[in-house]
Amino acid sequence: MSVKEAQKLADDAGLDLVKIAPTAKPPVCKIVDYGKYRYEQIRKEKEAKKKQKTVEIKEIRLSPNIDTNDLNTKMNAARKFLTKGDKVKVTLRFRGREMAHMANSKHILDDFAENLSDISVIEKAPKVEGRSMTMFLTEKR
Repeated sequence: MSVKEAQKLADDAGLDLVKIAPTAKPPVCKIVDYGKYRYEQIRKEKEAKKKQKTVEIKEIRLSPNIDTNDLNTKMNAARKFLTKGDKVKVTLRFRGREMAHMANSKHILDDFAENLSDISVIEKAPKVEGRSMTMFLTEKR
């Protein structure tokens, strides 16, 4: 029907003419109380936001001369982060003379990823960036 007829029907009912799909051909309109319609829309948006999960990136820092028990403690922390659904950034920090032996320390990150391979997958492989080597792990789907 024409816009004038629809507007007249809405005025007679004491309600508003609201465009539901203005881009459609022809545009789709509804005769509703506009305040109530806006309230419903806002409520739907809030409900959708509640269901969204924000993924945080948790960082775990290691050093090249880390002991096995310390490494296990860090792995347990990473395991906890991964089960919560967060991403884990594992950083191997080098200081002073440790910079000369970067290649020898790559096995620490490889072992870290291998021990967590049951619940995680490597998103970004170990990569040297300045004085550190970083790797990203995410939860297995």
